[in-house]
Amino acid sequence: MRFERMKSKIRELREVAAWPEMSDLIDRAIHREWISVWDYPVAACQAVGGTEEQSLSGAAAVFCSVVSIHLVDDMLDDDPRGDYHRLGIGPAANLALAFQALGHRLLDEPPLDPPVRSNLQAIFAGMSLATAYGQSLDARELTSEQEYWRTVESKTPPLFAAALEIGALLGGASSQVAKQLAHFGHVLGLFVQVSDDLSDALQIPARADWQKGSNNLPILYALTAEHPDREEFRRLVSHVDDPESLALAQRILLRCGAVSYCAFKLLEFAREARSSLARIPLGNPDPIARLLDLNMRPLHKLFESVGVEEPTELALHTV
Repeated sequence: MRFERMKSKIRELREVAAWPEMSDLIDRAIHREWISVWDYPVAACQAVGGTEEQSLSGAAAVFCSVVSIHLVDDMLDDDPRGDYHRLGIGPAANLALAFQALGHRLLDEPPLDPPVRSNLQAIFAGMSLATAYGQSLDARELTSEQEYWRTVESKTPPLFAAALEIGALLGGASSQVAKQLAHFGHVLGLFVQVSDDLSDALQIPARADWQKGSNNLPILYALTAEHPDREEFRRLVSHVDDPESLALAQRILLRCGAVSYCAFKLLEFAREARSSLARIPLGNPDPIARLLDLNMRPLHKLFESVGVEEPTELALHTV
């Protein structure tokens, strides 16, 4: 199994083998086939004609980055489920640093030409910096849609873009093709972020997004757009632990246009992603098309559950 091989590759490193807390975090990671972003380097590598074996170091590096991001994000959000509660804030921060450094170490292992090796390190470092900046922005209460998009642009898309670009380069793709895949990944990251926001806002019971509602797109829309129920919605936001208040707030999300607006943005990103993918000269585009379709499936189910007709552009394309 690819995921187990990837984890074994990480555990083989001396520092990891000697660090029980690091090994524990690796073992506890949940893998979702072709949805987990550490599968993206594999898909990109295969799409440009490479092999799974060639992509393994890239997948491992992205995995380490994700672990690092989650450790820090939980502390920034005061997440009651965060590992820092059992590890301690200092040890958790130290582990986050270790996982980020480990990602760089893993990318330095494959036998590659020096320019490619240097490019991989630059991509990974750029992604790490952009994501950290996005996490910093997301830790604040956002006050406008402009702030929301500025935060989202830095939070999720850099990770998706880097994962695909790294995989393409490991598979022997040209820098141009790798950059095109990075652009596709950026758009996919925007799609996934808005899809997650919409799903979280409509979940029962209330998800953590309601605690910092202005950082969730449909909730932000209902809080700031002009509509008759705005004041009532603002009152309900602080009472969503009560099932009846949550149900009323979610009905307002549908009534005020928040869900429709998110559907419009998702349609926009879906069109751009499909158009972007069609322009990339890939020997085998199926692995990338599969990523797009798999990320659209939760949204497809969500539209069904709330009785919203699914736009044609969001229909699944079986590959």
